[in-house]
Amino acid sequence: MKYGEENIKNARLEFWPNPEKTNRYQIEITYPEFTCLCPRSGYPDFATIIIKYIPKDLIVELRSLKLYLNKFRNEYISHEAVVNKIYNDLKKGLKPRFLEIIGDFNVRGNVKTIVSVKSKS
Repeated sequence: MKYGEENIKNARLEFWPNPEKTNRYQIEITYPEFTCLCPRSGYPDFATIIIKYIPKDLIVELRSLKLYLNKFRNEYISHEAVVNKIYNDLKKGLKPRFLEIIGDFNVRGNVKTIVSVKSKS
């Protein structure tokens, strides 16, 4: 196993203290190279994952997030399930004031899918 594959296999989300707790600010992260596998056909699905959140006490460490998102590249998972899993994992770890996850999946078979889930503001 190459070192990058091992890093992805062992990836865990890491959270750091919010450096600015007095301001209510939003963080937006775009991950344009997301891939997973269709649970029915096994064909790869490609997407841009957009993460928007207003931190409370914690922020997500970006390298750990990148490795976490890469873990899905060999996983058979639907668009709906993966967006909700990312949302649930980040919500559990961050406990943010607000969180939104958008999965903007590329066209496949002449179908375009966008899945989003967000907390109440």
